[in-house]
Amino acid sequence: MYESKISTARWIVYDIFGNIGWITYCICAGKLLRRDISPASVLALLPAVLMLVGIVELISERIAKLDYVLPKARLYRGFGALTLGGITGTVAAVVILLCMERTALPVWMLGGGALCAVFAGLLFREYHPVE
Repeated sequence: MYESKISTARWIVYDIFGNIGWITYCICAGKLLRRDISPASVLALLPAVLMLVGIVELISERIAKLDYVLPKARLYRGFGALTLGGITGTVAAVVILLCMERTALPVWMLGGGALCAVFAGLLFREYHPVE
């Protein structure tokens, strides 16, 4: 089991900015995909799926009242997937921006992926093994 002793105020701040990040990234990835199925939209899809897996896990943890104490598997499926999704989303956005599409969407995706990676990562790092 892993436990976080983060204050409620810090949790809320991290949660708000992390949510802004994954939502922004997923909306922009969806817009790319809606436009057409291209290498850019396919590349943007994997990080979005990772982010959504993390969000679904975090919602199920919240429903089960497991916010501050989590089994290792749930911690990694939730905050781990969300952090990895943010990191890969940031990299994907840079690749899309530099090599495939020079529009505002990859810039927004870059910002969203970075916010998600940083703030989900900060929450992920707050969890420590219970002794």
